[in-house]
Amino acid sequence: MGGSVSCCSSGDTPKILRREVELEECPITTAEDVSEDTGTYLQHISDRELPDELAQESNPSDHPRASTLFLNKSQTDVREKRKSNYLNHVSDRGQCLRNVHMSPGLLTKKYSSCSTIFIDDSTVSQPNLKSTIKCVALAIYFHIKNRDSNRSLEIFDEKKHPLSREKIPDDYAVVDPEHKLIYRFIRTLFSSAQLTAECAIVTLVYLERLLTYAEMDICPCNWKRIVLGAILLASKVWDDQAVWNVDYCQILKDITVEDMNEMERHFLELLQFNINVPASVYAKYYFDLRSLADENNLSFALEPLSNKRAQKLEAISRLCEDKYKDMCKNAMRRSVSADNLVGVKKSNAVLS
Repeated sequence: MGGSVSCCSSGDTPKILRREVELEECPITTAEDVSEDTGTYLQHISDRELPDELAQESNPSDHPRASTLFLNKSQTDVREKRKSNYLNHVSDRGQCLRNVHMSPGLLTKKYSSCSTIFIDDSTVSQPNLKSTIKCVALAIYFHIKNRDSNRSLEIFDEKKHPLSREKIPDDYAVVDPEHKLIYRFIRTLFSSAQLTAECAIVTLVYLERLLTYAEMDICPCNWKRIVLGAILLASKVWDDQAVWNVDYCQILKDITVEDMNEMERHFLELLQFNINVPASVYAKYYFDLRSLADENNLSFALEPLSNKRAQKLEAISRLCEDKYKDMCKNAMRRSVSADNLVGVKKSNAVLS
């Protein structure tokens, strides 16, 4: 209390610039600074928070208006693709037109007709599991491919803390993993642990929060352990029946429980035990993942509208319509009651 500030950190935990800025920008009032006339003064927590612009810039996983890191990382590849397509169009317009008409992606795209309606079965509250995992794996792929440097910590180094007994190649820290390899790794964990699609989105939130707070990069030498730690934490926070650390040892048979516990402890310390994910941040990551999928031709699967699905949607629509009618009736009743109350008051005033 008072003017002393204490924090707990391990020897491997780096100094976080965010905490230093926070303490510099918002000094804590000590007992010597308070005069006897004013008495004891406790600074309100809102006065010690970071300015909004600085907080958004440093913590994109905490604020809904800040742009996600993975979407910024992917823009480099998107601009290069657009430039390449434009140059190809200018150099050989005829060939480009033939490619457009013969593109398998366009030919296999599904469109609704009078007899068949295709709908996207993925929503922000119930995302499609397979599509969400593919998008999260693609976001991690762009993080690794377009990283600024190779800043890492020993606890996440796969050579010092291997996940399997297989020999790690000498170029493990140089060769970037492909999108398919990242997807298979995440899919194996989610399938074995029976995790939900919402957990995949929270995993990405924790991963970007780790990179921001710890000021590190996800690179070929540490991506598996960082993803594993984020999934481990997200499954415990999000799912009601969390998977225990020993259960992951059954999936990755060569890893020990002690290693899992140590990695989880370091992960939490680097996050400064901030595991809160607001609904607005979750929704932002969901829609940014959809934007990432659209920009990279990784669209969410469309399914034909069946009779059972149509009946379910109709029932939901009727339920929402009934609730809306009840809300309107209650509002009308409150309005009439208020008008009657005003009329009674006026009558009493006239009689008096």
